[in-house]
Formats: sequence, structure tokens, C-alpha cells
Amino acid sequence: MSERETLDVDVLIVGGGPSGLSAALRLSQLQKAAGGEPLSVAVLEKARDVGAHMLSGAVLDPSTLRDLIPDFEAKGAPLATPVHDDRIYFLTRGGKIKFPFAPPPLSNHGNYVISLNKFVKWLAELVEAEGVDLFTGFPGADLLMDGDRVIGVRTGDRGVGKHGEHKPTYEPGVDIRAKVTILADGVRGNLTKELMRRLPLADGRHPQLFAIGLKELWDVPADRLAPGTVIHTMGYPLRFEEFGGGFIYAMPEGKLSVGFVVGLDYKDPMFDPHVAFNHFKLHPLVKGLLEGGQMVRYGAKALPEGGWYAIPRCYGDGALIVGDAAGFMNSMRLKGIHLAMRSGMQAAETAFDAVRAGDTSAARLQQFETKINDGPIRRELYPVRNVHQAFGHGLVAGVAFSGLSLVTGGWWPRPMHSEPGSDRMEKLADYYGGGAVPDGATGAIKPDRRLTFDKLTNVHYSGTRHDEDQPVHLLVQTDVCHTICTEEYGNPCQRFCPANVYEMVVAEGAGRQLQINASNCVHCKTCDIMDPYQVITWVTPEGGGGPQYDGM
Repeated sequence: MSERETLDVDVLIVGGGPSGLSAALRLSQLQKAAGGEPLSVAVLEKARDVGAHMLSGAVLDPSTLRDLIPDFEAKGAPLATPVHDDRIYFLTRGGKIKFPFAPPPLSNHGNYVISLNKFVKWLAELVEAEGVDLFTGFPGADLLMDGDRVIGVRTGDRGVGKHGEHKPTYEPGVDIRAKVTILADGVRGNLTKELMRRLPLADGRHPQLFAIGLKELWDVPADRLAPGTVIHTMGYPLRFEEFGGGFIYAMPEGKLSVGFVVGLDYKDPMFDPHVAFNHFKLHPLVKGLLEGGQMVRYGAKALPEGGWYAIPRCYGDGALIVGDAAGFMNSMRLKGIHLAMRSGMQAAETAFDAVRAGDTSAARLQQFETKINDGPIRRELYPVRNVHQAFGHGLVAGVAFSGLSLVTGGWWPRPMHSEPGSDRMEKLADYYGGGAVPDGATGAIKPDRRLTFDKLTNVHYSGTRHDEDQPVHLLVQTDVCHTICTEEYGNPCQRFCPANVYEMVVAEGAGRQLQINASNCVHCKTCDIMDPYQVITWVTPEGGGGPQYDGM
């Protein structure tokens, strides 16, 4: 048995995304300004290289970037193009209605279209230049706790076979102990989820609401759409009961980011977000932009859209929660990168002061909540606190309330009720009135592999890689799958997963059984979120596994 190594640091940051790297960079800045004994800081990133798991539309509000790195242009920030043109359409099956103007939340003047993958790589270069230790391929697998205090993280073991046996390459994970651990582990982060299970951080908060975003990167003729054009759509192919819409962002040299976002609170158990994305691309507006082009990358990611009331208490003894893990996203503006970065900066300031003072208790780290409440994050999120919840009453009600919130600052007599999306999915008998599910209920089409693709083809274009000989990182109570789930919901995991991870297959002598194709997983967390029985738990696979979102 190999001996488990330990590493002691002052501040440990779990997650090398915008929030985690902003925290690391801000800590370095504070250290330079304060002088004295330098703090030891480490960043853990589960991807094989920084940025590999980063996926977003993405249009960047540069306000936080400007505060964190005032000379970001001189430092070569990879901002593909400023936004020059906003277009918003309501789509019907074969037509479109253009909005006469872009409402303020969707006006992107002063913002930039970016590749989040390239942007995060650039941030990581700045962090490493400051001497911060950045460990890639090391997932945070378990929290280290002393009672209710977080004292660090254990990284995942390497070289474990699919049946739990130790291979010749076996290496036990490392225990990294820290005075403050900043959890920047993303949407439905496994460590944040564990901490919220163990501590009452969500007491008095609304349940988090999520969406899934599916995105493809396309090469099209360079004159097809002017760089800096931002298109958002609502309507077709979604029904009025479903929340979401499409986006097309034009970058230089004929690169188009094409994506579709669907709220993970839909009612129809036969609904398939990937099928909806294919229908979106066949709409004349989108088809005209893509035809003759080439899809070069695919990805999927969950988004935290519950808003202000769904943000948990983001501090505890020895721990802070930042970025998407905490839910810092403005679903009305469709933006969260700048809020994630801001939360990382403010967590760094809180952690720096606490470590220097020798007090990393929850009482001291509560300063993080004060910074959130007194700063730009609350100013942006509080006025739209009920917007996503309003869409739970349908598209018309949601759009009407969104407009009203611009005038009232989101006022409503009381916080709008919300429930987890997995609770909103209806059983087949209830949704389809007790009769047989009609043919074509999913709306599936035969992919042409020019504009539309099956899930397996898309997974290929995600660059996803996992060692096949490792334990399955999707923990499922499978006895539910071939019994009550088949009857009640028709095994919706086959549809809400955008990567064909879950398949119901006929096993000889055993009837229908669930087959888990874990090597397809793009780490979107949709299954952990949307399963109606909540019997799927996403845990970290061996370090370095997952998608490779180059240019996304």
C-alpha cells in the first residue's frame, strides 16, 4: 500500500476556471501590496490542461476584468471581438419576428465575444507567472473535515481498475491541507454538494434551478456573419411551457458559436434537449448561417439559473464557495463569467485577511457575504431575483415579468415559489393523460451529419477521453431504472443526457437493464440534476479525463 502524501498550504483553490483563477491572481496582488511572509497558494484543476473543461457562449462583460487586470489589453487578453450588433428574434416553425430593439439586459454594447477556453488559458498563464502552484489533472475527490471545519481536500486516486483493484500504476490521492479552502468546482460541484449536505448552508434558501446549454463551434465562410454580431432567439422549437432559447455569436475568421439553452425544469418526460438543438439548427434563420460550413467542436454544460434567492450561504469554518458552484449567474443577461470572477476576487480578499489575522472561522469568513451584499454582485442579481421563477408559469408570464422587473427592480409581494427541476418532471401517465405516449413524442429526426448530428457523433467532436479501465464515476441506484422508472417516466436519462451515457439495453436472461457509457461523459452534471428520483450522483473520474474544449 502506497503511503498517502500530504501538502500544507495557506489557501487551496479547487477549480481552475474564471472564479478560481481570479482568486489566485487577486491573492498574489494582495501579497505584493502587503509584503511580509508570502502566503502559499495552490490551485487544483481536474482537466488534463487548464481550460479544457471550460464551456460558455460566451459574451464577456469586462467590468470585473478591468478591475482585476486594468491593463488586460496590453497583457494580450484573448478577446475575440467587441460586440457590434445585437439581434433578438422570436422564432416560429418557419419564420421569425425581429425585436425592434434589444432590451437593456440583452444589450451587449461594450462587451466582447470570447472563447472561454482561450480566456482561461490566458488567466492561468498570468497566475503561474506569479509563482502560484497550479496542479492540472488533479480532481478534488473528497473534503477533509474536522467536525464542521473544512481543513482541505483529498485528490482522487490514480490507477484504480474498473472493479476497484489497484493497477501497477496506482497512486493514492494527496491530502492537501489548507487554512482556507475556496471551492470553485463549478455547477453542481461535487465538493460543494457534499459541503451543503453536511452543513446547513442552504437553509432558508430556495432550491437552485438549472439549465443545460449545448454548443457547437462552426467554421463558415468569413463573410457569412460580421464578427461581433450577437443573435439570441426564443420560441421555436420550444413550446410555451419550456424555458430557453438559442444563441449565435460571430467571431473573426468565420467562427460561429452556435448554442441552445433549455431550462432543466421542463414537464414532459419525453423531451430531449439535444433533439431540440437539432431542430433549432434546421430553422431557416440558423440553417442559412450554417449551410456549407463545418462543425468543429461540441460541448454541453449545466448553468445555475436560480438567481439571488437560490444562492447558499457561501462561507463556513475554513471554506468559501465561489462562481457557478455558488450560483453567481444572471440568467436574464445570460452572463456569469464576470460575476464568477468578482466572487473569486472577493473570496481572495476575505481569505487573505483571515489567514493573516490567524482566524479562519466562519465568523471571520462571513466578511465574504458582506462583500457580496455590499458590492456589484448583489446590485446586479437582486433586481432580477424572481425572473427565472416567473418563467415557471410559461413563456408569456416570464417575458411579461421580465419587462416589469426592468421598471420595478424585480419587486413582487413575496419571493416567487420555486421547486427543483427534477420535481417538475411529470410522469408519463400524467403528462399524456393516461394514454399511450404518441409516436414521435420526442420529436427526434434522422441526423444528416451536415447540420444535425446524433449524440455519439457530437461526443466525438467534444474531444472527450476517459480511461476505460476505471471505476464508473456515475453512481446510480440501478434497481430503480428497469422497474418503476421505465413505467413511470420512460427512462428520461436516455434523453436529458446530451452525450449518450445512459442506454436501456436488453440483457440476455435479465430483461431491460441500464448500461452506463461513462467514457462518453462530458461532465455537464445534467444527470445529477434532472433525474426524477435523484438516484444519480456524479463523482470525479480519474484526473485528466473528460472533454477537450479547444476554442470553445
